[in-house]
Amino acid sequence: MPIVRNGWGSATRLTIRAVAELAITAGVVLAVFVFYLLVWTNHRTEAAQADLTEDFRAAQETGTEVEDRFAPPDSGEGLGILHIPELGEDWSWVVVEGVGDADLARGPGHFPGTAMPGSIGNFAVAGHRATHGEPFAHLDRLGVGDDVVVETVDGWLTYEVTWVRILSPSATEVLEPVAGHPGEKATQRTLTLVTCNPRWSSTERLVVGASLVERRPADAGPPDAIA
Repeated sequence: MPIVRNGWGSATRLTIRAVAELAITAGVVLAVFVFYLLVWTNHRTEAAQADLTEDFRAAQETGTEVEDRFAPPDSGEGLGILHIPELGEDWSWVVVEGVGDADLARGPGHFPGTAMPGSIGNFAVAGHRATHGEPFAHLDRLGVGDDVVVETVDGWLTYEVTWVRILSPSATEVLEPVAGHPGEKATQRTLTLVTCNPRWSSTERLVVGASLVERRPADAGPPDAIA
């Protein structure tokens, strides 16, 4: 009687091999994706920040006149340097105009339509808490009374943190001229910083509010907070 070999063993081996190959492929794709998020995006943002800082310092050194300091630059262009001493002695980021993906890939972004630095109203800025340089990774360390300094071509602006809140992503009222009070006319100069919360999620927003407490010209040197 001829021997009939069972084909189930071969089929099982082929299935296992196919599944293993798929798992290896998925692992490679995941590793590449993680590398892109944690290494490559940070590298690209660092390069962009270097260029933006160079342009900003060149404008300072040449005494470039600011045609209208209350008018925003083009999307993706720098408008000032943000310093937060509480996040590190050397912590500084050039803030760019715009909060689109391309803008935030270059650094913290100014919400179009909100006030410019030092003007009456709400100067609102968003930033990544993870990937793309993670400028606001540790924004949760800020508390009431901490200083946030904005360096512009023509001077220094020191804001003092007055509130910190965790809100839903739909709480866009924090971008109003008076943060949290839609329709109210602004009479003060304020700053609002917005980022995701928790750090590796986007289910909430961490929002920090501050008020302008000091303004000084560029030739007066940096304020005590960062001197």
